[in-house]
Amino acid sequence: MPVIRRLSGLEILDSRGRPTVQATCELSSGVMATISVPSGASTGAHEAHELRDGDPQRYRGLGCRRAVSHIHGEIQAALAGRTLYDQGELDQSLIELDGTADKSRLGANAILAVSLAFARAAALEQGVPLYRYFAGLLGDGEARTLPRPTINLFSGGKHAGGQVSIQDLLLVPVAAQTMDQALATVVEVFQCAAELNRERYGVRLLTADEGGLAPPFPSIEAMWDDALAAIRRAGFEPGREVALAVDVASSHFYSEGYYALSADQRLSPAEMIDQIAAWLTDYPIVSVEDGLSEEDWDHWPDLRARLDGRALVLGDDFLCTNPARIQRAIDSGAANALLLKVNQIGTLTEAGEACQLARAAGWHVTISARSGETEDHWLADLAVGWGGDHIKIGSITQSERLAKYNRLLAIEAETGLPIR
Repeated sequence: MPVIRRLSGLEILDSRGRPTVQATCELSSGVMATISVPSGASTGAHEAHELRDGDPQRYRGLGCRRAVSHIHGEIQAALAGRTLYDQGELDQSLIELDGTADKSRLGANAILAVSLAFARAAALEQGVPLYRYFAGLLGDGEARTLPRPTINLFSGGKHAGGQVSIQDLLLVPVAAQTMDQALATVVEVFQCAAELNRERYGVRLLTADEGGLAPPFPSIEAMWDDALAAIRRAGFEPGREVALAVDVASSHFYSEGYYALSADQRLSPAEMIDQIAAWLTDYPIVSVEDGLSEEDWDHWPDLRARLDGRALVLGDDFLCTNPARIQRAIDSGAANALLLKVNQIGTLTEAGEACQLARAAGWHVTISARSGETEDHWLADLAVGWGGDHIKIGSITQSERLAKYNRLLAIEAETGLPIR
């Protein structure tokens, strides 16, 4: 059983140049592991609380020195020298030490960093790959498949300055038989889309927070049409070889019971559902994320019923990887897929509970990165270990995204696992 010898933290920068937290865990065996946690831009109201310093003179108030100080201060004092039975005991100790419902006292960024650093150290001590350690948290320790990637092509909303209201259009390489083939397919479509951007909008290859292209689309439908054109230019058939997914992120343009989809399009919930259904009729969309606002509980069951059998109804801000919200959605028939972000809930154990709850209901699970990422690639191991149906990392550019895709390629080469 592992014994923590020392914990330390460091404030580092994420892919947007904003502070986040890195933690190092040293065990009594001498094993040492370091991990970095991400940070989101499109955050749900019910997410665990990232602790920020609030000093406007430094990183515009977003510094993480307080969270870091808790790691090598109060958390270190509480855990150093303790024999820990397993990951669950560590995480429960962190939850109890913080003592708040949203982890706001010590900071979810500090707590998650320690939770993950311990996991990586424990895997090293056991002499197993991190994905096998993660698999052991929820099952028998065996990884059986690789997740199919959903990869950002175009971005809007909070990720790209709001030139269109919806946040991301993603590619799903549905015909790919391997991770290698999936990534090669998407890279070709991405390059074709970049060429179209130059031809149609006169813009060079500039990317949004998660690496997606963000030209000045005149409408949402123009974005869909450009995606289909890029798929065809790349030599693939839309729907049969490459499908689409959409992150609507509706909470960001929902107010007073209406969805401001554009300057001249203010839709009621029923009209918003009609609009999403119309998109599915016209375009090969297989997944709709946060199609309605995170608090529009009355209409999510209507959305799921309307899209049943046509596309996944995926909850991100709506569910916040929170078991209580997931259970309510199961009971009300409000969704059939979970976007799992570990930092939304704050510990591996709680995220695992959310994953198992969704699985027990027959839901699909997509393991997701955040807009503010680091070069750490633990997310790829998590998606493999927890049997994610899909993984959502971002686009096929930028090192913080590619580190995770490259880790998936390495796991594929090591294990020969099939892609979902």
